[in-house]
Amino acid sequence: MEKVSLRDAYGDTLVELGKKDERIVVLDADLSGSTKTSKFAKVFPDRFFNMGVAEINMINVAAGLATTGKIAFVSTFAMFATGRAWEAIRQTVCYPELNVKVVCTHGGITVGEDGASHQALEDVANMRNIPNMRVIVPADDIETEQVIRTIAYTDGPFYVRLSREKFPRIFDKNYNFELGKGVVLREGEDVTIVSNGVMTYFALLAAELLEKEGISSEVIHMPTVKPIDSELLVKSASKTKAVVTAEEHSIIGGLGSAVAETLVENYPVPMERVGTPDIFGQSGKGWELLHYYKLDEKGIIEKVKKVLERKR
Repeated sequence: MEKVSLRDAYGDTLVELGKKDERIVVLDADLSGSTKTSKFAKVFPDRFFNMGVAEINMINVAAGLATTGKIAFVSTFAMFATGRAWEAIRQTVCYPELNVKVVCTHGGITVGEDGASHQALEDVANMRNIPNMRVIVPADDIETEQVIRTIAYTDGPFYVRLSREKFPRIFDKNYNFELGKGVVLREGEDVTIVSNGVMTYFALLAAELLEKEGISSEVIHMPTVKPIDSELLVKSASKTKAVVTAEEHSIIGGLGSAVAETLVENYPVPMERVGTPDIFGQSGKGWELLHYYKLDEKGIIEKVKKVLERKR
């Protein structure tokens, strides 16, 4: 199992985009070594702005640059952008629908030893509830590269959530990310598992283990949480009649909520959610925390069996 860095893929892709387009500018809140925007800063120092520990000001400056025709990427830890700077993102970026891309690292429980204060478990919920904001949670480096290239040339606000930890590689070079579309990675008949981020790796692993028990699982990778692929969700749910969602995020307001909202309005079926409960996290190694909170194949299998009992 090869583990890859999503934030390194982000930094490398920014450099490649910067070489081809002088409109690309990057802002960071004194964390460029962690977010990997330092790679862009080394090559294009005149187009990189370290705004210091002033996230709200960073968002406002990015909005101003966007009004001049720049394609502005802003980065910091997910907690600081989607928490501290939420109002600025709402008022200054999304309300006027400016061309600002908020790409944050250190999302989810895998922030690990940085502790509960830095573990953004609410960030997807915070961003998807703002009008005009689109929200993406990629699974690996290959998808991250394609996501950054896509949003760079899709006008308007975006939030992209990346990790601190390295994640297992899911895709190969033939993969093609499409905004607003989910991807069926494995077809099945008994249950639909919808996941994104690192949980897609665990969803595929769970499906393999469930197959040995005679349970056929359809695995859908859903990188775009908003706008979500409602058509694919309804199509799969109408076939399997049971759904489990899996995300490295609170079960409140994220992927699970988005899927539930879609299905309750279009095709209600029994559903279970894998994610953190209504809690703050704790300090620890990222992968150990995933297992502790049952954000793994065992947690998914447990919910699959529960939803199949309800389905009967």
